[in-house]
Amino acid sequence: LFPDQCDIKTDPFMVFKDLRVLSNLSIADTWLNSSVMMKLFKNVWKSSFEETVFLNITYNEDTPDGFQLPKQNYTTNLRAFVLDGVHHHQYHYPTFNVSMELVNRLTYLKFSGTGMNILPCNLISAIKSLQVLDLSNNLLGESGFWWIGCSSHKVFPSLRTLSLSHNRFKDLAEIAKKVNDMKFLESLDLSFNSIFIGQPCFWPPHLTELNLSHNNLGNDVFRYLSQYFQKIDLSKTGISVIPLNTTSMFPRLRYLYLSFNSIQVIPPDFRPPTLVSLHIDQNAITFISQKSLEGFPKLKTLKAGHNPFSCDCDSFWFMTVFNKSLLSDWPLDYTCSTPPSLSGRRLETFEHGWLSCQPGLQVTVVLSVLFMVGAALAVTVYACDGVWYTKMLWVWLRMKRRGYKRADRLLNATFRYHAFISYSQHDSAWVGSQLVPELERSGLSLCVHERDFEPGKWIVDNIIHCVEDSYKSLFILSKHFVQSEWCNYELFFAQHRAISVNDDSLVFVLLEPIPTDSLPKKFLKLRRLLRRKTYLEWPADERKQRVFWCSLKAILQTVDQSRILKDVATGIAE
Repeated sequence: LFPDQCDIKTDPFMVFKDLRVLSNLSIADTWLNSSVMMKLFKNVWKSSFEETVFLNITYNEDTPDGFQLPKQNYTTNLRAFVLDGVHHHQYHYPTFNVSMELVNRLTYLKFSGTGMNILPCNLISAIKSLQVLDLSNNLLGESGFWWIGCSSHKVFPSLRTLSLSHNRFKDLAEIAKKVNDMKFLESLDLSFNSIFIGQPCFWPPHLTELNLSHNNLGNDVFRYLSQYFQKIDLSKTGISVIPLNTTSMFPRLRYLYLSFNSIQVIPPDFRPPTLVSLHIDQNAITFISQKSLEGFPKLKTLKAGHNPFSCDCDSFWFMTVFNKSLLSDWPLDYTCSTPPSLSGRRLETFEHGWLSCQPGLQVTVVLSVLFMVGAALAVTVYACDGVWYTKMLWVWLRMKRRGYKRADRLLNATFRYHAFISYSQHDSAWVGSQLVPELERSGLSLCVHERDFEPGKWIVDNIIHCVEDSYKSLFILSKHFVQSEWCNYELFFAQHRAISVNDDSLVFVLLEPIPTDSLPKKFLKLRRLLRRKTYLEWPADERKQRVFWCSLKAILQTVDQSRILKDVATGIAE
């Protein structure tokens, strides 16, 4: 627009002051001489422009004193000034001399891509109204930004946001120390530098946002940050693990950016209570579990795309249950990586069975099926009197087992009877018509008091002798039995004999139901025996009676530590 050979006699920018409806001026891709720049800015300061932008210009210093803007007798409206992309025609530092009164209302200033490596003293840093300063894409380092020839105190009195991205800063501890002098600084951008860590960093409490992205820092970077940070950008910093104590280190953290790293898992104990946004895309995460995210009560935005997700049960919760409205990059950036057969497939199209991926549901189904089968079996057993048959089988097996273990002892036994029958006179009809005939047909020798007591002897003596001469004492229990005094004597002597010889010789047959709690006090021993010993019950069903007889015969033929007549003992042993 204004080439080097142009000879401008008049001021072409005087019209700016009359353009009251315009608030923005942009000049791009052009050549500007310092003489033209001074005329332009004199008119910009007089105009209503609040923002002036220069993009991609070539600057030529054609005046001996460079760029000079002395104090003027008017007030400027300029609030923002942008100089983005400057090519210097001469290879030397340009000269600037601007009156501070001309920029006393400036709040936003950007010098980007200008080749700046030294910040002029008492110029930019002295602007009292400046709140945002962008010096990105320059050649600045610690020594250039905080030039040794300049005072570092009382600088940037109102600055809140500072961008030093794409420069040559290195020492994070030195930077932390210097920004303590910027009393109102809240946000600092150090991305795309050559930052290294080593010394402890002491950050001011008013600094709440820090951008360290695209610096090779590693996992230790978390130890050099501030507990006051609310927003941290650590994208592409070489992080592979999120430290376990991250939650306690940053109690106020609200925004965390960890994109483009090598993180494999979000640890379950990572529970920042105030976090509202997490970016963890472009990492090495294969699945996101419920435990990983349940510690984020205020999370509103999650960006986790472009990770090598495993399309299996590990990702089942994330694919089916997780609220996808929180994902800012769903669904295009979420694809399967493994297994190979599903590689490249979008997660939203992947379907997996609920039952195969939920162990709890599997257990519930299995237990439900087992319960139903068990219930059906129980009903069947109850309907077919299975409980009674099982009980009889157990008694029979138990007695048979004892008999096999002690069969050799019967060969020296000297008993006269297999069993002494104790019963009430009221039950003699059942004993005489069913019990005695059935057992004696099987070759068992029985002692029945009506038949085998010796005449002339005392009844008590007969009871004692019969009990001692019998291998077993068989008691036919009924309501009449517990009312009989003699039955009580017979039970007493039989129990005394069993205790004295350490012999399991008592056998009980329950002819009719007798609640143990209804027994008279004199039968307290019988009550304890019935609660402790197994007994047989006489069934009314004829089919069950066959099982009853087999069980009873097995009991009476069971070997014990008793003695029996040689011929009888041999029969039992066989």
